[in-house]
Order: sequence, then C-alpha cells, then structure tokens
Amino acid sequence: MRKLAGIGVLVLVAAALSLVVGTKAIPVGTVLDALVRFDPADPDHLIVTERRLPRTLAGLLVGAALGLAGAVIQGVTRNPLADPGILGVNAGAALCVVLGISVFGVTTLSGYVWFGFAGAALAAVLVYAIGSLGGDGASPLKLALTGAALTAALASVQNVVLLTDSATYDQFRFWRVGSLTGRDAEIVAQGAPFLLVGVVLALGLGKILNGLSLGDDVARSFGQNVTADRVWCAVAVVILCGAATAMAGPIGFLGLTVPHLARLLTGPDYRWILPYSMLLSPVLLVLADVAGRVVARPGEVQAGIVTAILGAPVFVLLVRRRKLAAL
Repeated sequence: MRKLAGIGVLVLVAAALSLVVGTKAIPVGTVLDALVRFDPADPDHLIVTERRLPRTLAGLLVGAALGLAGAVIQGVTRNPLADPGILGVNAGAALCVVLGISVFGVTTLSGYVWFGFAGAALAAVLVYAIGSLGGDGASPLKLALTGAALTAALASVQNVVLLTDSATYDQFRFWRVGSLTGRDAEIVAQGAPFLLVGVVLALGLGKILNGLSLGDDVARSFGQNVTADRVWCAVAVVILCGAATAMAGPIGFLGLTVPHLARLLTGPDYRWILPYSMLLSPVLLVLADVAGRVVARPGEVQAGIVTAILGAPVFVLLVRRRKLAAL
C-alpha cells in the first residue's frame, strides 16, 4: 500500500508539472490562484483553466485507460508482449474513426467514440477468432502474430481512405499521431464517463485474470467460466481503448511497458497489477506530454511520438529477454 500511495503522489506531481510547464512558464502560485480564485481577466488564469487543466485531465484519464487495457490484454492472452496496439485494437478503432470522418462526416468526440468502440470491438473479435483456428486454440503466439498482421492490414486500408480523401486527411492527421494538444473541457466531459466505466470494470477483473493467466484448464478447475471471463475482459478493453483512442488518438507502447513496471513492484498478482498499472501509466503519459512541450519550444513534440521513442527500445529489450529465456 505504501508503494501505491507513493505512485499516487507521483500522479499529483506529474499533474502539477503539466499545469506549470509549457510554452509560457507559469508560477505555481499563479496556478493555484487560477484553480482556487479564478480571474477571467488574468490571461495566465485562462491558460491554466481552459488549456492546461483539461489537457492534464485528458492525459490522466487516457493514461489510466491504456495502462489498464494493456494489463488486461496481457493477462487474458498470457502474453507479456501483448498490448492494444500490437493486437490490432487501436488500429481497428483508428480505422473506424477515419471511416466515420470520411463517410459520415463525424467531427466531434461524441461521434468519434462510438466509431472507436465499434472498431476496437471488431478488431478484438477478428484477432481472437483467427487466432483460435487450429488444434491448439488461441495461443499467445498466434494471437500476437494475428494482431500484428491485422494491424498492418487495417493500417493499409486506413491509408487508402486518407490518400483518396484530402479533407478527411486534413482533419485526421493531427489526431493520428496520438496527442493531448487541444483537448478541451468538452472533450474531457464527453470521454470521461466511458473511461470511468471501463476503469471500474477492469479493476474488478483481478481474480479472473489470475485464473486465466495460469491456463484455461487450471482456470476451469477453479470453477471459472473461461469463455464468459474472456468476454468480460474483451468488453473492458474495448471500452477503454475505444474511448481513449477517440479522445487522444492511437498512443502506443504504454499498454505494453507499464504492466511490466507494475509486475516489478507487485509480483504476478493481477489484483495489484491492475491498480498499479492504472496509476503508473498516466504518470508516464503526462510526463511525456510535458517533455514534448519542453524539447521543441516554442513548438511541441506530440505525446504519442515521445511514448513511441521511449517505448520502442523497451519493447526490443523485452523481446530479447524472452528469446534468451527460451534458450
């Protein structure tokens, strides 16, 4: 519990940095005044309340969702290299958002989110259905390979749509990188209810994931309904990834790396991995967003780019460790 409380403090520190650091540095005292005694005539107060506060809240919500989704996927597939991006869930959500923009003229998050849900759900069903073919069922390796192939296929279809529709591309290109830039209070208010439902559902899956991570036969011996349990896990992942992708775009590698950090602190018990992942992931995402504001002043490097730069080497190290362990 002390470790969890310590990570909670890190969440607050990251949020404070997000409110203070930016193209224009704002003193901590001014930030506190803006939050407690807001003065609409003060431009610094407007920057804090209308730009940085919604952006910070979006980062906390999206980060928590992606960390939880990654932990759930790794538990249900028994694959420590799985995450929403690698298994095609983010790609499915992104493609459906593109189709929503191009075909149906959707321009708001309230519209994006439903297309994000649909795409995430279809991708999850396709990966599991194709990965289940064959005598050994949905093995972790087959799911990872199927997810990688589906991600490439969906990305190709998405690129075809974007290349043939310049208006959709103009609207989509800033979203596709994965960013917290420009996320206002309306976007946070629209996305928060979906993300909170997904968080509550995912946090209740710890005992189920402990059984599934030991294998289907062991889980059944504990009295679990493996099929129903996987459905609940899939619903949680679809809600979390669909809403997070609609709110901030496809941000990669958080769902892959954060559960590994959580395991280093907690061990293999998913009843603890889930809450640790929920708190660690927003710390990393918000700090990545802050770093992106600092390294390219007066411009910005999008948070999705920063997480990819940091996450790619970690992914390579994880793959190498698994190869060495298999020798």
